[in-house]
Amino acid sequence: MTKTIIQTNKAPQAIGTYSQAVKVDRTVYLSGQIPLVPETMMVVNGDIAAQVTQVFENLQAVAEAAGGSLFDVVKLNVFLTDLSCFPIVNEIMGRYFQEPYPARAVIGVAALPKAVDVEMDAIMVLPLQEYPAS
Repeated sequence: MTKTIIQTNKAPQAIGTYSQAVKVDRTVYLSGQIPLVPETMMVVNGDIAAQVTQVFENLQAVAEAAGGSLFDVVKLNVFLTDLSCFPIVNEIMGRYFQEPYPARAVIGVAALPKAVDVEMDAIMVLPLQEYPAS
C-alpha cells in the first residue's frame, strides 16, 4: 500500500487536523470542501449557486493535484443546510460531471463550518497507468 498526502495551493488550505486529500494506491479520498476562495480563505460572495460552484472548483483543484479529474470521482457526498437547494446542486453538478455520473448522497445538516450552506467530499479512483511497450 502506498499512501500519499495531496496538497495544492489551488484549493483552500486545511483549516484543521486533516489533509486536502489522501491517495492510497489508485484511490483518492478528498476531504470536505466548503466554498472558500483559495487565495483569500474567505467564503465566496453570493448565493447558494456561487457557493456550490466554488465547492466544485475546489474539489476539481484537489482532484487535479492528485493526478485525476472530477471524471474519476466514483462517490460524491453533498451536505446542505437547506435541502430545498438540491435542484441548484443538481444543475451545477451537470456542468462539472458527465455520464456515467458518480454515486452520490445528499444529506441535510443543521450547520456547516464557517456558517456556509454546502460542503462536499468525494472518493476518486485514478485510471490505470498505461505504459508503452519497450
